[in-house]
Amino acid sequence: MSNQEMLLGGGFSEVPPFAATGGTITTNGGYTIHTFTSSGTFSLENPPISFSVDYLVVAGGGGGGYGGGGAGGMRTGSLSMSSGNYTVTVGGGGGVGSNGSNSVFASITATGGGYGGLASAGSNGGSGGGGSFGGAYPGGSGISGQGNSGGSGAFNSAEGSGGGGGAGANGSSGTPTSQGNGGNGLQSSISGAATYYAGGGGGGSNGCNSLGFGGLGGGGNGFIQNQVPATATPGSTNTGGGGGALKAGGSGIVIVRYLTQS
Repeated sequence: MSNQEMLLGGGFSEVPPFAATGGTITTNGGYTIHTFTSSGTFSLENPPISFSVDYLVVAGGGGGGYGGGGAGGMRTGSLSMSSGNYTVTVGGGGGVGSNGSNSVFASITATGGGYGGLASAGSNGGSGGGGSFGGAYPGGSGISGQGNSGGSGAFNSAEGSGGGGGAGANGSSGTPTSQGNGGNGLQSSISGAATYYAGGGGGGSNGCNSLGFGGLGGGGNGFIQNQVPATATPGSTNTGGGGGALKAGGSGIVIVRYLTQS
């Protein structure tokens, strides 16, 4: 008797086949990949014994204030799974003065990025937001294993704010002559292509002539006060990038892959 059949009452009956649904499904290099750019459900039917998946869970990036927004928390790893329906939540990016929203896959939660300070400290989050200029306000803290801290702002109101933290590096601090850059994110190839996620947003300034750049992984650029055209940009969609100064953070993403079942 093959492992695809079992004896029942003297006859043979086919074992129910493996099936997995949810998200946009692609294949690459022997893997099946489920990509969620919005919330949904990952469903498994009749997986083999000792079945496991690799996952990437990125939360929404924090919104920029004068400081750059912190990137959404980024989590990667493997998870053993059995038959069932598993909730997938893709966190949205935060607006000005608000953190990004958490992303969730099964038991794994990535924390939304902290917002950039607006005449205040940066907020804590998956990665911390940058601190504002005008008081040497500190950056917010990131969560170990998910992200890093934002940079601090410079003392005077005509100086630079800090950049938001990214999954791979802290945001840099503002100085009297420059805004802080957002921290770089981290690269993952789970989708089949090497891609950066969770970069921090660049800080803004009330008088510096340089630009606070967003970190690799969708971080938005900051601004130079009164510059026309406006230079600030939001965090990129489905990267978890922090917003550049006074711009929204980018939404998160969840990607799940496993060895293709024959």
